[in-house]
Amino acid sequence: MKLANNYWIKSGLINLLQNFSGVFFGFASFWVLVRVLSPEHYGAWTLFLSTVTIMEMIRNGLIQNALIKFMAAASSEEQKQILTASFSITGIVTFICIAACVGCARWLSHIWKTPELETMFYLYSFSFLASAVLTQFNCIEQAHLQFKGVFVTNVLRQLIFFSYILVCIVFKIPARLIWLVYMQMISIVVVTIISWFYVKPYLHFSKTFSKEWGKKLLNYGKYAFGTSVSSILSGTLDQMMLGAMLSPAASGAFNIAVRLINLIDIPTNAMATIVFPQSSRRNDADGAHAVKYLYERSVGAIIAILVPGIIFVFLFSDLVIHIIAGSRYEKSIPLLRVALLYAIFIPYGRQAGTILDSIGKTKITFIMVVITASLNIGLNYLFINSLGVMGAAWATLCSNIVGFIMAQYVLHKALQTSIINPWLYAWQFYVQFFNTYITRKIKK
Repeated sequence: MKLANNYWIKSGLINLLQNFSGVFFGFASFWVLVRVLSPEHYGAWTLFLSTVTIMEMIRNGLIQNALIKFMAAASSEEQKQILTASFSITGIVTFICIAACVGCARWLSHIWKTPELETMFYLYSFSFLASAVLTQFNCIEQAHLQFKGVFVTNVLRQLIFFSYILVCIVFKIPARLIWLVYMQMISIVVVTIISWFYVKPYLHFSKTFSKEWGKKLLNYGKYAFGTSVSSILSGTLDQMMLGAMLSPAASGAFNIAVRLINLIDIPTNAMATIVFPQSSRRNDADGAHAVKYLYERSVGAIIAILVPGIIFVFLFSDLVIHIIAGSRYEKSIPLLRVALLYAIFIPYGRQAGTILDSIGKTKITFIMVVITASLNIGLNYLFINSLGVMGAAWATLCSNIVGFIMAQYVLHKALQTSIINPWLYAWQFYVQFFNTYITRKIKK
């Protein structure tokens, strides 16, 4: 019991710090960029990041969860075969992504009316090689229930990039889009080298490619791959459609609301990282009841932390936007208020996908995400045409509600989960916090 508690405390703390630092540096970088870039160039930068993120997710989604799941329960000899198969498959997919990035560069720069994007995509294609290795290293650490190296490399990667734009604003140096890409490339290469020192004790490969393990990884990963791609498309295509149908500036305004939701969403990301390997083990050892408890308790903890933040930001949306982005982005205020309405569904959806993947139901997760993503894309097209930039926010809210209903139905059928139980756990969280910290201080 003590070992288990240590795992949750240590892993939870590291991942919470990692997600906090990730959102902090991302938010700090955003705060500087909206001040050193024009609204058009900031919008172009968000479109570029959305595109390369999709490419990264396409590659990572095929192998990432499969590698963690199988390595976590494999023998030392099997781990060698898994690693060789994983690196081989990742290498092939990486080169396919590079070809797609180079092939689409000119077309994307044309539809988004930003010529600089073509060169940016050409340059970033080199970063895919280093990021492929980095992702593999991070997965290997997680499979061994280690998170320190993942934390260090993620923080350092963002710190290097942030240092450049901080220098730009302090010394009033114009921030060029092309130099932002250069700093992305440099940071990825540096942290990949550092990550190697953390995972080298686990880097043992077989001399031959195992067709059996290659097939297992692909069979498991194909649905996780589809889920990742559909999920990231659902989360970024609204911004891309705004850029093409309206302007890069409209995309940038919506991105500001999305970034604030990401700031609130730190606990969800942290919890999802540590729940996946733990859920895989509990499902094998203790069965569905243990996984049900894990899901409801983790969602409850996230809700308890999220709700106060959501209420505060909703009540003071105009003040928050003015402080964070300045007067040039007043259009983001109503966008943020609508985005906050669907923020409460995020813990349910994220943890549902994590739990279903961990118990081997990746096909179901894939189908749900494809339906939600397709609905989101269709609604975005209709709503943006009729409502303008606000249409993207309302489309995302509607698709999130539909996704929430589907996920809860599937989880109830598989694990007998309840929508209400997470809120009961959230209330217990407040009660325990009050009794432990407030009442005790009053008595003293």
